[in-house]
Amino acid sequence: MRIEIIGTGRAVPAACVTSRALDERLGLGLGQLEAATGVIERYVCEGESQIDLACAAARLALADAGIEASEIDLVIGGCGVPYQPLPSTAPLVMQRLGMVDGSAAAFDVNSTCLGFLTAFETAGRMIEAGQSERALIFSSEIASRALPWKDQPEIAALFGDGAAAAILCRSASGEAKVVANLMRTYPSAYDACGIGSGGTRFDFHGQPQEFASHTLFHMDGKGLFRVTSRHFNGFVSDLLERAGWRHDDVDLVVPHQASPFALTHMARQTGFAREKLVDIAGRYGNQIAASIPFALDVARRQGRITPGVKVLFLGTSAGVSFGGMALQA
Repeated sequence: MRIEIIGTGRAVPAACVTSRALDERLGLGLGQLEAATGVIERYVCEGESQIDLACAAARLALADAGIEASEIDLVIGGCGVPYQPLPSTAPLVMQRLGMVDGSAAAFDVNSTCLGFLTAFETAGRMIEAGQSERALIFSSEIASRALPWKDQPEIAALFGDGAAAAILCRSASGEAKVVANLMRTYPSAYDACGIGSGGTRFDFHGQPQEFASHTLFHMDGKGLFRVTSRHFNGFVSDLLERAGWRHDDVDLVVPHQASPFALTHMARQTGFAREKLVDIAGRYGNQIAASIPFALDVARRQGRITPGVKVLFLGTSAGVSFGGMALQA
């Protein structure tokens, strides 16, 4: 797909919470959570909403692209956790950006932590098909909600809130392009992590106890690690083969920020040098689907993504799925 990123933006809430502050709040030993997670600090919503973060990131992306919201004709939300089950999040973001009725199509996709890549591919294919000219895609997460602080504080402390957005259009020169996309799902590990309530699985009125007990996030880290260790390296090799790239052709890896330790393991497992990985997990935590576009914006602002650079997006998600995209900037 001859698709170009012409703007990106990111946003975090005002409050920054350190792991040491959480240790004190929870009555843990000083330094315990930082040692267990590798996360030094993360941003947490207090007064801000998920829509506030999404719109802040979108406005920065629009400014970076040098266009107005009125020039967007497609809005796709790729959040792991939506603002509400129904309607989808994208139309509300479209409304808050001041876009007039009927000026764009707006809908959500959900592949949990891989939501941004799914939104990117969906928007890219619609642009290629002539159904859209300029697309706004975003992922916004309040990951600090529904965390298991009582039973799994070392899991809860991995997460942070944030949002990021990108503006896509057809490549003007034809040089910028998506070279390959790949997603593979391993549903044998479907129950390894998730939030059970909020959909149709449990009836709030008929099953109040079951509904309440499944409102918090849970994760079986060992189960996820087993699947990743067994299959992820082969997945990356297949993605590179599909792109026609050699391992050394990759200039930059923009991964899902699952945790600082997960990124270290990814580098060791895949053989990519640490300096090629965009690693922000220690300062922002796991922002669910916002992690990949957030890291993308950080890399662009640092000047690490320039024309011709070969970028590899990589991530894992609940379900369990692996996803990746090979992009020539």
